Amino acid sequence: MSGLDEILDIIGQQQKQTENNIIRMAEEKAKGIESEGDAKAEKAYNDYMKKASAQAETDYKNICNSTDAEMKRKILKCRVEIINSAIENVISKLDGLPDSDYFEMILKIAKRKIHNGNGIIYFGEKDLARLPKDFSVKLSDIAEGAGGTVEISVIPAGIKNGFILEYGLISENCSFRAIIESEKDGIRDTLARELFSGR
Repeated sequence: MSGLDEILDIIGQQQKQTENNIIRMAEEKAKGIESEGDAKAEKAYNDYMKKASAQAETDYKNICNSTDAEMKRKILKCRVEIINSAIENVISKLDGLPDSDYFEMILKIAKRKIHNGNGIIYFGEKDLARLPKDFSVKLSDIAEGAGGTVEISVIPAGIKNGFILEYGLISENCSFRAIIESEKDGIRDTLARELFSGR
C-alpha cells in the first residue's frame, strides 16, 4: 500500500469514526430529548388529571348543594301549600258550622275583643239575617262586663263571616280570615308542628 493509500485510509477511518461519534451523540441527544419530552408529558398529564379531579370534585359538590337547596325549596313550598290549604279548610269549616255553634264562637271572639267604651258591631249580610233572638242580649252582657256598651249595626259589612268592631274612629276586622292573618305566624307554626312533627 502506497503512502497515499495509507493517508486516504486513515482519513476514511477518521471520517467513519467522526460520523459514528456524530450519530452516537445525535442518538443520545434524541434519547435525552425523548426522555425529557416523556417526563414533561407525564408531568403535564398528572397536572391535568389533578386539576380535572379537583374540578370534578368541586362540580360534584356544587351539583349536590344545588340539588339539596332545590329539594329544600320544593319541600318548603309544599309545606306552605299544605298549611295554607289547612287554613282554608279551617275557615271553611268555621263558616259552615250550625248557627248555634257559629254564633257561640262569635260570642267567644267578641268577649276577647269588646272593651270599655261605646262600640258598634257590624256583621256580614248573611249573618245579620240569621242572628239568634237572644244574641243581642248576650252581646250586651259581654259589653257591660267590660265596662261599656255595644250596638249591632243594621248596615251589613262587606265580610263573609265574623264581625267588625268599631269604637269611634278605630275599627277592628274580626272576620275569620283577618283573625288568622293577624295571628298567622303562630297559627302556621302550630300547624307545621301538628302536620310535620317527626318528619
